[in-house]
Amino acid sequence: MPDWEKNRLPEIGGRVPRRNYGPLESVGRIVLRKMGWRIEGELPDSPRVVAALAPHSSNWDFVIGASVVFALRLHVSFIGKHTLFKGPMGYFMRWLGGIPVDRARPDGFVDAMIEESGKRGRLWLAIAPEGTRTGGAQFKSGFYRIAQATGMPILPVYFNYPRKVIGFLPLVQPEPDTAQGVAKIRELLEHRGGRKPG
Repeated sequence: MPDWEKNRLPEIGGRVPRRNYGPLESVGRIVLRKMGWRIEGELPDSPRVVAALAPHSSNWDFVIGASVVFALRLHVSFIGKHTLFKGPMGYFMRWLGGIPVDRARPDGFVDAMIEESGKRGRLWLAIAPEGTRTGGAQFKSGFYRIAQATGMPILPVYFNYPRKVIGFLPLVQPEPDTAQGVAKIRELLEHRGGRKPG
């Protein structure tokens, strides 16, 4: 294994959902190396997590996040606007792990994700709690309510653009008080994260 990968790619436990991306694994590693990004922290050896990613400040979040997923061969599901799942692009989005959501029906979002989680033994579900790239946006509580209803721990994941780091923090167990729990996750991520300038 090259020195770059030894220094930047963490060990993955046997309970973490994985998949073979073929050539995309190499593409992910090349993108991270060329862009100068590295991975910080340890991935939990857990079969089911709700990964809360913040701050969401750029379309590059998807490129960097996907590169990490490819490089580590993680099987991660994510939520996307339902209009992105039409035609050939829809097949690709589903292959990547995308789950379509109609944002015009926000009340059904949490129920749909709870139902989806019940179909899978292993599930890493990635959600951007801010739901928008606008700076200073409040965290929406959907990710937390999914964790509460399913008993899945929350994996805080931060993007730090000034340092070019995507980092993983220790798992957080959801607590009964939703507002207080969401505030704690936001504080964790704001303390470590760094928005993309401009």
